[in-house]
Amino acid sequence: MTIRRRSSIAAGVLWMLSALVHLTTEAVTAAAFTGYSYATNYISDLGIPEVGEYQGRAIDSPLHPVMNVGFVVQGALFLAAACFALRAWATGLGRLLVALAIVYAIGISLVGIVHGSQASDNDGTAIFHVLGAGMAIISGNVVAIAVGIGVVRERPRSPYALASIALGAIGLFGLAMLQFDAGTTTVDLLPDGVWERIAVYAVTAWQLMTGTVLLEEV
Repeated sequence: MTIRRRSSIAAGVLWMLSALVHLTTEAVTAAAFTGYSYATNYISDLGIPEVGEYQGRAIDSPLHPVMNVGFVVQGALFLAAACFALRAWATGLGRLLVALAIVYAIGISLVGIVHGSQASDNDGTAIFHVLGAGMAIISGNVVAIAVGIGVVRERPRSPYALASIALGAIGLFGLAMLQFDAGTTTVDLLPDGVWERIAVYAVTAWQLMTGTVLLEEV
């Protein structure tokens, strides 16, 4: 097996692990959070260490360290996957993925380190939480689109390429609608938690799909 092939396999495994870390830590933490709603609560509510109310939502996440560690670990795995992809794929695309993955890893780590909470609002650090979330969601979905475009140039009818582009576009649409819906009182198409999960799960789905495709080539 060539170094390029081994690197491709490693990238696939790491992207899948990153996705599974997120889904697992989210599920475990949510199960311990009484009254937690995947529709109305934000994902980062699971990482808030305080108990009380924040922006009208009841907050009580006894396993908040699990979610916060999960944010940082999945970012590290995402970046490691991109580094292996740099060795396996075209140089231009690989370098772009690493650059975007660095943004993703920094952003998702900020989400886990700086909480979106009343305490962070009070001390002025909440902006870093919001910035980190935006960095992770945007860069993660742009990775999906970039990979899709890179593949479609070589294989125009590739279902994987088209699915990658579609997932990235859906994720960015979810983020845009979250900002629109949350920023107005006259429109409430879907709960904020749903829009956020559309934006985040598009990246998660892309990682699982990409990992599966890369491993199927073994």
